[in-house]
Amino acid sequence: MKDYLVKAYGFGGTVRIYAATTKHLVERAREIHDLWPTSAAALGRLLTVSVVMGAMYGKDDSLTVRLQADGPLEGMVATTDAHGHVRGYVGNPHVFLQYNDGKLNVGQAVGNGHIHVTKNLRVRPIFTSTSTIQTGEIGEDFAYYFTQSEQIPSAVALGVKVNPDNSVLNAGGYIVQIMPGCPDDVIETIEQRLKNLPPVTAMLEDGKSPEGIIEALTNNDQEWLQTMPLEYACDCSKATFERGLIALGEKELRTLLKEDGMIETVCHFCLTKYRFDTKAIDALIEQTKKG
Repeated sequence: MKDYLVKAYGFGGTVRIYAATTKHLVERAREIHDLWPTSAAALGRLLTVSVVMGAMYGKDDSLTVRLQADGPLEGMVATTDAHGHVRGYVGNPHVFLQYNDGKLNVGQAVGNGHIHVTKNLRVRPIFTSTSTIQTGEIGEDFAYYFTQSEQIPSAVALGVKVNPDNSVLNAGGYIVQIMPGCPDDVIETIEQRLKNLPPVTAMLEDGKSPEGIIEALTNNDQEWLQTMPLEYACDCSKATFERGLIALGEKELRTLLKEDGMIETVCHFCLTKYRFDTKAIDALIEQTKKG
């Protein structure tokens, strides 16, 4: 099953639901960053919720989600757009913590801290919303974020299951958001069904698609809105790093040139390296002189 996301309204249009399968993009992140199981589970959950959040906005909008926390993961970052593209990295990719029952202990790995969501919505200045991490399990933390920072009562369920060889067996999640005016009896029904739903990874392993997850929640009372392919995609380029180096200014560039004779930059998201030799750095210095 390819990675994709489904949007729908449920219960007569009173609830908005997003469901996604993200196995391949999480596996791609694991391969790039050499993630150990708990790091893979944590970053996979963050990538999943981030790419779903991106789908909530307009075509030119983008989001950056940062988890700044004191756990051994040393924080995480994900960026996404409204077209199903996401990328991310974790401060420490080599974390493997488990509960006594063998389940991955993402909460301890994340630790205490804050979620920061920076929105670039094009039509207004860039701004950042912040909320406190509640459990470190990511799903509960973003449910709290939506409710407190965006005033949208939400349920968020995320899951990543890792094979014994560290590869990703499955990954995905769903977000349920209550629309204004939703009747109390509908809310009670939703709460009860959420309690009875199996974990995301169990549903995926059982062969459920994102559509199947939504149908299980709504009991087939839904209106399909959109299906969107998802992928791990980095938009870095040498030109992007050139602009960053020019911003350092002539003095700093000359110091780097004198010390090393070259500059090598690395993209945090895809680990692609870009090398700038003496000739290239001289050209950048000339650009700084032009302002």
